[in-house]
Amino acid sequence: MASLISCPHCGVRPKEEFSIRGDANLVRPAPDAGADVWFDYVYLRDNPRGRHSEYWHHASGCRRWLIVERDTVTHAVHGVRDAALAKLGGESA
Repeated sequence: MASLISCPHCGVRPKEEFSIRGDANLVRPAPDAGADVWFDYVYLRDNPRGRHSEYWHHASGCRRWLIVERDTVTHAVHGVRDAALAKLGGESA
């Protein structure tokens, strides 16, 4: 079964056009945070089961960064937003 992602700029496209880039809910530590905090941020990740927000890059399309809400069990895509617009307040994050 082919997975499809509905890019807000290009429309429905196969997932092979995108590159997954990780958890969209991680918060980058302050520059002066301790080594333990940076170690956790860089190397330790949760492996969530169920609905999860991730950064995806539309590398073979509009080259925009997207926030994809996906179920990690079923791979169903529940929503796609432009990451830059979400960060600027144009869309909810």
